[in-house]
Amino acid sequence: MNTDEYELERETSAPIDMLEHYFAAHGWAFERSGDEEIVATFQGSWTQYELRAIWREEDQVLQFLALPDIRVQAEKRAATYETIGLINEQLWLGHFELWTSSGLVLFRHAALLEGEEGGVLSLIQAETLVEAAIEECERFYPVFQFVLWADKTPQEAIAAALIETQGEA
Repeated sequence: MNTDEYELERETSAPIDMLEHYFAAHGWAFERSGDEEIVATFQGSWTQYELRAIWREEDQVLQFLALPDIRVQAEKRAATYETIGLINEQLWLGHFELWTSSGLVLFRHAALLEGEEGGVLSLIQAETLVEAAIEECERFYPVFQFVLWADKTPQEAIAAALIETQGEA
């Protein structure tokens, strides 16, 4: 770890500032809306993700969303809700949702940032927020695709998508 990385790791910043540094360090395109919101894009293994953070200073809460470009048609919503319920049982941080107005599936979680320093985010916290969202979206993206495009039941989709392989081919 070089000196600049060490200094950045030790620093804390306003939440949107820290996420801006994090996104810039990874070379991800981002757009900032003042001190309250930042939106970045990230190319994952399956799709391009929109990463959105919203800072609510009055509540000292940073809400983080990852949108994996999954749209659900009306006839698939019941199966998608069941899928989301089964997936959410397995998560340690955050949850998936289906926005009824747009049919978008997204991953969301929040961080309460109150305390002595109030309203600051460390690099480690930023990394945890972003990487947890991306990891869960990457892990469960195939499950949604099996339900939406291969007409698998939620249980079949989870079983098929989450097979753990052992050894090397």
